[in-house]
Amino acid sequence: MVASPWFLTSETAAAPAPAARVYCFPHAGGNPRTFLGWQPGMDPDAQILAVCPPGRGPRFREPAPASLAELADGSAIAIARATTDDRPFLLFGHSFGAALAFEVARRLDGVRGFAGLVVSGCSAPSLLPTPRVVEAARLEGRAFTEAVGFFGGLPPEVMEDETMQELLLPHLKADFRMVAGYRYRPGAPLAVPVTLLNGTEDPHISAPALEAWSRECAAEPDRHWADGGHFYFEDRPDAVTSVLRPLARDAAAGATRNGDQYVELI
Repeated sequence: MVASPWFLTSETAAAPAPAARVYCFPHAGGNPRTFLGWQPGMDPDAQILAVCPPGRGPRFREPAPASLAELADGSAIAIARATTDDRPFLLFGHSFGAALAFEVARRLDGVRGFAGLVVSGCSAPSLLPTPRVVEAARLEGRAFTEAVGFFGGLPPEVMEDETMQELLLPHLKADFRMVAGYRYRPGAPLAVPVTLLNGTEDPHISAPALEAWSRECAAEPDRHWADGGHFYFEDRPDAVTSVLRPLARDAAAGATRNGDQYVELI
């Protein structure tokens, strides 16, 4: 794999290198490094690569993408360039990250090694942006914080401390505005398998919102449910890794049957 500033990896990945990769896209304002804690749950079948876009984390000095489409373009190019061997790979995204992963999947559909898309906590792209997200993206200050609190994921200390909000929420605001500016365009159904993963108590997800995902897939998407709300995996990463790991294992097995050869990661 070609080294890239787009991806963060864990040093705890199994050796030799796993036969598959999973590129993970965080929710709005989320820290990509959170995904690295999932690596033990994926060993020895897959390596987690957390997607770190320009303007975030160690890339904070770089100009941030102006739109979700621009971010999807950059992410897809980085993944395609990193696929220098024949290891299969999956895309996983949660909430905002799921919408982004879908757009990246559109750009990578047909690329050798692309084995599947797993989307979590997200209505079908044709239904985005939701009115609640559009309204929240227009707000500032305390009003924005309170609106975003509905979605969950903000610690109580952040909700109560305006100083912390000024430090921690700019990226969240930028992501909300990016989603609010998203314009879905109909396209060919994805050829790769699509998996939907959601919390049983997620207030943002409805059955009709998930049904519309079927129009984006050549085959009916697989559906999985986990106990909990929008951030059902917060204290239980196995709610996700228990779904991702078999998919990665099957992707690697399928590539082996097709005669693909794997090389060590550098």
